Amino acid sequence: MSGTGEAGAIRAGIAGSGFAAGFHYESLLQTGLSGVEQVAVYSKTAAHRDAFAAERGLTSCASLDELLDRIDVVHVCVPSVLHEEVAVAALERGVHVILEKPFTGYFGSEGDESFRGNEFPKETMRTEALASATRIVEAERKSDAHIYYAENWIYAPVVQKEAEIIAKTGAQVLWMIAEESHSGSHSAAYGIWRFSGGGSLMGKGCHPLTTVLYLKRVEGAASRGRPIRPRAVSARVHELTRIPGYRDLGHIRTDYDDVEDWGMMHVVFEDGTIADVYSCEIVLGGVHNWIEVFANNHRTRCNINPVDAVETYNPTESQFDDIYVVEKIGTKQGWSKPAPDENWMSGYVHELRAFYEAIMKNERPLDYAELGYDTVDVIYSSYLSAERGGAEVTLGS
Repeated sequence: MSGTGEAGAIRAGIAGSGFAAGFHYESLLQTGLSGVEQVAVYSKTAAHRDAFAAERGLTSCASLDELLDRIDVVHVCVPSVLHEEVAVAALERGVHVILEKPFTGYFGSEGDESFRGNEFPKETMRTEALASATRIVEAERKSDAHIYYAENWIYAPVVQKEAEIIAKTGAQVLWMIAEESHSGSHSAAYGIWRFSGGGSLMGKGCHPLTTVLYLKRVEGAASRGRPIRPRAVSARVHELTRIPGYRDLGHIRTDYDDVEDWGMMHVVFEDGTIADVYSCEIVLGGVHNWIEVFANNHRTRCNINPVDAVETYNPTESQFDDIYVVEKIGTKQGWSKPAPDENWMSGYVHELRAFYEAIMKNERPLDYAELGYDTVDVIYSSYLSAERGGAEVTLGS
């Protein structure tokens, strides 16, 4: 660790100044943790980082090196194509890394604007994505600092309750089905493979995927003293908003360049049990985030978003102009289920509290690097399976 701030405070910085950077900043404030000081931000776009810093009272850093010199922990909230660069640089300096999803990926050759991910050979893509993940894992092994893989679904209160049920009852999880879908991304880079590393499987599917992988790790730790890891996957992807007969009525984002807007993954674990993960961009009416667990002794449905703690009817759209309802709701008129605290329910606050409490003790509450690696392996093996018409692909092969 590069030192601490005033009165021994852990100095936190953010790489990135967009949507993810904003909710990381707010969620860390919501933890109410003492001994943590948010001090600086860096992103490549000077105007964005200056505005972000000024609004929050942070130092605007002109380079990544300057940011890393000032902090003990970096929140990596840059596009996925930059995750390896920032994470490795931080670990080499002994700076802890809170690494936003997805862990890493394949983005084509640097500077090749002609690269099209949906046409590129997926065997090569998987090899290169796993090489990137390995470099991040190796950087952590050589460092005194740790990786904390920021998969917020793991820390969502409903998922943590299910983890408790699995661990305390000795459950055998036989099948899980999970989904994250809505009507598009906030990020303009999302629909371009060389920036995002993929489409729906990568940008949305990583959330429910990492969560099912996590719950099998919980089961394995309780029942056999080691994680139950994924063994194989079969998958399909589609570009539904680009089929010749698609009728665009303006409700769904369609400006994708070379990525899928629908995907599913069928995961087989090393113990023979299974999980099905769905993700897409064609769901109207707000985010659709949930996971259902079918075990040999119980069944649980985890509703992450939406939830029905609040239900409201609004007869006039304009009345709610200044009222946040829920991400990607589309319209605020009629009946809706406003999120009382989306960051809390989605696990962001709990996640960051767990991370910083672990950092204070120089611990990791999970083997984050291995979990991140497995997520990359499943996703890019899924792209390879889809290229092969849904044929099963063995992980790590």
